[in-house]
Amino acid sequence: MTDEGQIRIVCIEDDQKTIDLVRLILRREGFEVIGVTNGRDGLAAIEQTRPQLVLLDLMMPDMDGWEVYQTMRANDHMKHIPVIVLTAKAQSIDKVLGLHIAKVDDYITKPFSPAELVQSVRKVLDRVTGA
Repeated sequence: MTDEGQIRIVCIEDDQKTIDLVRLILRREGFEVIGVTNGRDGLAAIEQTRPQLVLLDLMMPDMDGWEVYQTMRANDHMKHIPVIVLTAKAQSIDKVLGLHIAKVDDYITKPFSPAELVQSVRKVLDRVTGA
């Protein structure tokens, strides 16, 4: 049963174990996490659930994270939702592209610590809500 005041996060990640880990970490912090394993289902989940935040993997088989991100930014119902990229692509050029060119809200490289994930989620949500 979902608390109405609970913050909803959609995690789009092709590795189910990573989704389970994210869900475990963020549920302990009081967040609701909806996990989906591909880009198309991710977009559908965003459309249906209207989350306050999206965690997005870049390297996925059917539709990569950048395609999902571009689709979100082109959609009036999704373009305001903050996105944290969650990826194994750790090269600094990828981070620069993500943060400064594409304007994602944050960029976390795998493997990440629970504290790093929680800190990033809270930082982005605080910035968006003005808290």
